[in-house]
Amino acid sequence: MRRVFSILGLSALLMAGTTIAAPGVAGAARGVTVCKGVLAPGTYGRVIVPADAVCLSDGPVRIHGGLRIRSGATFVLGSEESGWTTGTINGGVHANHPASVQIHFARINGGIKIKGGSGPFGPPFDVTWNAIEDNVIHGGATIVDYDGFWFGFIRNDVKGTVTLRHNVLEDPDGNEYVTNTINGNLKCFGNSPAPQVGDSQGEKNVVTGHRKGQCVGL
Repeated sequence: MRRVFSILGLSALLMAGTTIAAPGVAGAARGVTVCKGVLAPGTYGRVIVPADAVCLSDGPVRIHGGLRIRSGATFVLGSEESGWTTGTINGGVHANHPASVQIHFARINGGIKIKGGSGPFGPPFDVTWNAIEDNVIHGGATIVDYDGFWFGFIRNDVKGTVTLRHNVLEDPDGNEYVTNTINGNLKCFGNSPAPQVGDSQGEKNVVTGHRKGQCVGL
């Protein structure tokens, strides 16, 4: 399933051109940027993806005031093929009932908090998914009650506790939590399907603190 997502990802969507509106940007580097379309390389203050909007970027971007993703919105930064180029987000990532949050090869200072979702099906990819992959995250990660199609938390270096709770997905190959290095605790409860390697070919997580719940053996 993850290979299908790669094909349907940012590069293909940008090539389509007409499916995504031109960048919607307001404010300056120290102000607020409202993203409805493509977030161009550059430096920003706070970035907000409004309800039901789509914000895509290949980077590199530097966000100083945090990233806010509203209900039904999609945010994509980079892809599995990006390499270490997508940028830095200071002030953390905060998402409330998003459609999809996909962040690759970024440095996130202030942690990640994602609560809820908008269901497994919908635009712009027809299915929804979270992919938090290959990032350095200072401040931990809490992702709870996500109800998308698929969710991967893979190859991240996390300074802080990771809590993955009540993420109930449509794809039986979902909830892939593998190959992370976590300087803190790893807590997994109530996820369906249960956390697994899936088709990621990933490895067991390295955790300096305690493993709790469904991730005890992962």
